[in-house]
Amino acid sequence: MRGSQARHHANSDGWNFQTAVIAMSRWRSKVKNCAGRSGEGVANTKTGDEMGAVAIGAAHQPRLEEPAQNRSLERGIDILRCFRPGTDLMGNGELAERTGLSKATVSRLTQTLVGSGMLEYDARERAYRLAAPVLSLAHAMRSGSPVLQVAAPLMRALAEKLRINVGLAVADRDEMVYLESVRYHRKVSLRNVTTGQRVPIELTSLGRAYLAALDEEKRDALLGKMKARRGKEWPRLATEIAAAVKSVERHGFCAAAWQPEVVAVATPIATPLHPIYVLNVSVSTTTPLDEVVPTLKGPLLQLAHELQARISSL
Repeated sequence: MRGSQARHHANSDGWNFQTAVIAMSRWRSKVKNCAGRSGEGVANTKTGDEMGAVAIGAAHQPRLEEPAQNRSLERGIDILRCFRPGTDLMGNGELAERTGLSKATVSRLTQTLVGSGMLEYDARERAYRLAAPVLSLAHAMRSGSPVLQVAAPLMRALAEKLRINVGLAVADRDEMVYLESVRYHRKVSLRNVTTGQRVPIELTSLGRAYLAALDEEKRDALLGKMKARRGKEWPRLATEIAAAVKSVERHGFCAAAWQPEVVAVATPIATPLHPIYVLNVSVSTTTPLDEVVPTLKGPLLQLAHELQARISSL
């Protein structure tokens, strides 16, 4: 940006990514020496491109020792994960294929899930669908989330002010899940994103910003899965993802236009005691991406900076 806008959003050339990482490393040392006390984190900055830098440094969180896991519970959750829009009714055979579990194991699990009220059995179709208590769990999660209570009003205010779309998401395995989605279309669009909707990490600005906030080991593990799934598409996607990661490191955000006539810009929000959130703004437009991004990045980074400060205090 040039002119008066440049005074509000500093050029990224003056930002040192390594400084943020070093600051976070010092915070991790503080945690090890002071059990029960939160670390110093990464110092907040006030300039445009530097706002996203804070999120990147904070993403390097101390690892906690993993507790013993209950395999039966894990498998039951895997059954529930199979249900998506368009695949709302499935029998034991399809569930076994999707989970990689034996049909006998799936049969036992679905019976348990029906008994606990998580699944309904359709006798005519001889198949299962999610039951009402699952919806109540989603409602409890949304209404009880202190992060959403802080973020939703600010997101709504920005969407209404600029007449843009604003979303907040987290990762679930190799997908991003929208926690909040405020739609304020300038014109009618075929794409209608709702809360709870999943989008692929490798294609979206949300997912690519998330990848940029991960440490190298976790990022490489996810990229390996995506490479196996995408096949011939992967060389092109890998190049785009690498460019997006570099953009986040240098400027605090990345952009993508994976859906027709939709331009989205995203930035990660990471704090020591919370998962990595990703904030995005988007518009439905036929204007080229390079012309749209300059108008979106400033408001995006300003909101992300405010959200990070508030989430850090929770």
